[in-house]
Amino acid sequence: MAFDFAAVSVPFRMQPGLRKLATGAAQLTPTQPGAAALAEKLAVLTAHPGQALLQADGFDAAPALRAVCAQAVREHPDLFRWDGDAALEARALGCSLRGTQVGGDGPAALRATLAALPPEWRLAGLLCLALEEDLAVIDGATARIPWLAVCLPSHWAPADKVGRHFAEVHAPVADNQLLLTASEHLARLVTGTQRWERFVWTVTRQPALDAHPARAPALPWPAEADADTLAAAAYFRTERQTFVPLPAEGQAVFTIHVDVQPLARAIGTPAQARTLHDALASMSPAVLAYRNLAVARDRLLAWLAGRAADRPSP
Repeated sequence: MAFDFAAVSVPFRMQPGLRKLATGAAQLTPTQPGAAALAEKLAVLTAHPGQALLQADGFDAAPALRAVCAQAVREHPDLFRWDGDAALEARALGCSLRGTQVGGDGPAALRATLAALPPEWRLAGLLCLALEEDLAVIDGATARIPWLAVCLPSHWAPADKVGRHFAEVHAPVADNQLLLTASEHLARLVTGTQRWERFVWTVTRQPALDAHPARAPALPWPAEADADTLAAAAYFRTERQTFVPLPAEGQAVFTIHVDVQPLARAIGTPAQARTLHDALASMSPAVLAYRNLAVARDRLLAWLAGRAADRPSP
């Protein structure tokens, strides 16, 4: 799990939570054959590409795509080869793109899905499959999101976000005043030269990485379950988000790495259980309702309190 538990703040607040990335810190995660992210992304790009690959009219994504290709080669030179333009080889998947021509000796289903995409989306599609991260572009001058390649959204639809201002994107979020107030500043900050990261988390009933509302409707919490039974049906959903800056373009590529684990597996220590307990206990009613946690909160708190009280055997 790429999530940093230090990002769970107490009391809980909806806030940007940006922190500087250390020089040389990785921002991209190559997808391996058999990975859940690959299977779910492939399913989305095969059946619903128009729900994942979107751009505002007239936007040129070429600089952003080149930036992601360059970053992938920098971080993982053994797994990616790139010609500096539109030819990319994702060696772990056995798939390549030469201009718009799909090649390689990897799985036929993967190559068929890429070949079925509109030619102008094939490089983005290959990056979607070759990386566990989803991608979006932020424009610093307008604070808008003109381009998205997002297969694994967390209970939101990319079609509702494309072309919209950062503040509009976050308008549905509960207790969002800090995010909205800082939106213009944040857009300028992440499109500078410094690289940034942030982490977000929630507890959910949804076990899939793909939580698009049209493909994975919210699952109700079992009303009569006790704390242990409810916790066994809960998942810890996290995102590590980073920003690959394109200062010459006044843009940044926003990377989103989603992870979902059973809650009992994700909470590895009493200290983590206590931190999560205190964060959940401090959520406002609006946040609890927004995250579909209101009916589960007290039972989750009881379970986390029990885990927090555990002591390792001597």
